[in-house]
Amino acid sequence: MRIAQERQFSTHDGSTLFYRHWPALASASAERAIVLLHRGHEHSGRLQHVVDELGLDDFALFAWDARGHGRSPGPRGDSPSFAALVKDVDFFVRHIERMHGIESTNIALIGQSVGAVLAATWAHDFAPRVRCLVLTAPAFKVKLYVPLARPGLAMIRRLFGNFFIRSYVKAKFLTHDAERIRSYDQDPLVTRAISARVLLGLQDAADRVVADAQAIRLPLQLLISEKDWVVDRRPQDVFFERLGSPIKESHVLDGFLHDTLGERDRKLALDKVREFIERMFRQPPATDSLRQAHRHGYTRDEEIRLSQALPALSPRRIPFALTRLSMRSVGRLSTGIHIGLTTGFDSGSSLDHVYRNEARGKLLIGKLIDRGYLDAIGWRGIRVRRQHLMLAVAQAAQELRTSGQPLHMLDIAAGYGRYLLDAIERLPERPQSVVLRDYSELNVRHGQALIAERQLGDISRFEAGDAFDEGTLATTRPRPTLAIVSGLYELFSDNDLVERSLRGLAQALSTGAYLIYTGQPWHPQIEFIARTLTSHRGHQAWVMRRRTQAELDELVTAAGFSKIEQWIDDWGMFTVSLARRR
Repeated sequence: MRIAQERQFSTHDGSTLFYRHWPALASASAERAIVLLHRGHEHSGRLQHVVDELGLDDFALFAWDARGHGRSPGPRGDSPSFAALVKDVDFFVRHIERMHGIESTNIALIGQSVGAVLAATWAHDFAPRVRCLVLTAPAFKVKLYVPLARPGLAMIRRLFGNFFIRSYVKAKFLTHDAERIRSYDQDPLVTRAISARVLLGLQDAADRVVADAQAIRLPLQLLISEKDWVVDRRPQDVFFERLGSPIKESHVLDGFLHDTLGERDRKLALDKVREFIERMFRQPPATDSLRQAHRHGYTRDEEIRLSQALPALSPRRIPFALTRLSMRSVGRLSTGIHIGLTTGFDSGSSLDHVYRNEARGKLLIGKLIDRGYLDAIGWRGIRVRRQHLMLAVAQAAQELRTSGQPLHMLDIAAGYGRYLLDAIERLPERPQSVVLRDYSELNVRHGQALIAERQLGDISRFEAGDAFDEGTLATTRPRPTLAIVSGLYELFSDNDLVERSLRGLAQALSTGAYLIYTGQPWHPQIEFIARTLTSHRGHQAWVMRRRTQAELDELVTAAGFSKIEQWIDDWGMFTVSLARRR
């Protein structure tokens, strides 16, 4: 039996989580690792048998206790959100890279049940560069057995706040292994409850990942338990069918219950896992490129479909037409809708109104309409993105200050620049210089007024500029140590434009300088937006091509940057990433 070392790591919100580390055997290399994510309700101690029976002695193995489980802190079965758990995974893997000296491309990850959904969501949202994933019995849809249970739970939570649900699952429904059943029933660290917040977040994330599985490009093995009474099989099959991984395989294990790696005949499953991981490590990491995704690929196909009118007799035309009519009539009483119709819903003016989040309009009804408009999920996500941008600015400023470098800031498409000026005012020290640019003379005028209002004219200037002009960006003076691209690349499908912009920034930034960039890998209202809203470009329909995080990160990496941190909202819509110039 391999002996575990008990350790801790600090995650994104300062919480300290517990994990076990089984070092590679002394005679083997310590440069490869497997990360294990336990099932819901369980903890890392129940994975000792996997470590021993997997038999990969030349790999270090790591397994955490997810927050709210085992020996990690937090209310049992709870988390601030499911997204917080996903970011915990990201911090755990980066901790292993940093503290144990194992590169991410030499790490395989095995997720079970809820842990499998965490792994899949992490792969989708953060685009990690690990060697491969193994998902066993992923809980993409938990069998709740009560009609309308999910909407009912959501309604109760909205009315009364978070609450806890005790698991109905008995150990005998998890495995045929009598010893595993006994140990589950007697284990004091098994968490019997799960919070409604986590359960609903799990299912929302699962829906999104299954719907957009094509965004996942990592080599992946899926193990399906044929007699699973805990989760539905259909979403697992759909996920695999849509999966974008060039290397993928699926295995159905006859007669297996939900605890795939803890079943009586688990040797069948473990043999498949071992063979897959060894095969993936016998060959170099997958290197297929997404830099041409704007010319061919599933997000390009989606963009083409959204740019085409619906068939004349399609009943789906009706709700979109009614929405457009209402916005262009009574909707104009709302200040936000009026700004969008006038300057484009993706304009700097529109974004500034969303950032301010103050319902305005003509008469009371105009303010009520504006409140509903500002509370749309997309605009809520944009405001979370603003918070994450401010966190990224603060972190970059701290890194520069620690290394003794000055803070020279450049925002190449600032809109009004309100969020950046807000971020500057929260810094412990003022930057040495701030250059804000935008293509719109209207935005430049408003931005200059904001600079004067904040009395930042001694260090700041706002000027007209083309964010895709490589030469102008490359010769920016003072030479920036922190460049920011917020909400820009999402509006342009063409990767050639983005690469041109990034090349200019790479020339402007010295080694060790920082880049903040945003992305939009997912949006639940992308068709609604395309068929009802107009953009700043000549009042054309606002049709967006979603750029997956893997695609965006590849463009940034190719320009000479390395991503070191990422933030994403709970809905998985908008990302903010911090990278360093190599």
